[in-house]
Amino acid sequence: MAQPNTQIDRFLIEGCMRCSLGATPACKVLLWTDILEFLRQLILETELQEERKWGVPTYTLNGKNVVMLGVFKDSCVLSFIKGQLITDPKALLELPGPNSREGRILRFTKLSQATLLEKDIRHYLQEAILVEQSGKKAAPSSNPQELPAELLQKFAEHPGLEAAFFALTPGRQRGYLIHFSGAKQSPTRLSRIDKCVPKIFAGQGMMD
Repeated sequence: MAQPNTQIDRFLIEGCMRCSLGATPACKVLLWTDILEFLRQLILETELQEERKWGVPTYTLNGKNVVMLGVFKDSCVLSFIKGQLITDPKALLELPGPNSREGRILRFTKLSQATLLEKDIRHYLQEAILVEQSGKKAAPSSNPQELPAELLQKFAEHPGLEAAFFALTPGRQRGYLIHFSGAKQSPTRLSRIDKCVPKIFAGQGMMD
């Protein structure tokens, strides 16, 4: 079993602290504390190491990110970094967004949903561990030009960013894509994306 990380205890009390609502009653993390605690306990029963990255609970194996816990205003999610490679006979896993590649999520709005799926969640966690141990990688996208290559790169560098981006409203997504693609040089596009990462994680648009 993994050892609990006190930073995650703080997360459950204060939130991710990436926006001004952190440590206030309005923090969206507090909407889903019961579900997050339930999911956390299931993960801690595995060999994954509990860490806090980008403000949120991240679970690793030999230094590689495997699963994450995430929150939005309308739900909380258990994100599988290489979910595309996980066996999903019941088709419970969702794409974080229409252009997602490797990542898959389980989305929850009630604790009863999570408890009902406890056996399946345990299965997905073990599959995710086996996938990471195997060193398998997802097949390349058949249409890699749907999004700027630099944004796909940042999705790979920041687990959870892909899910956060596609959780934004279509208008906010479009605003970011126009902003990123408006730069002619790749280094400039990368710089623009880096500056927007905190806002995307916070569920905000360009003008928020």
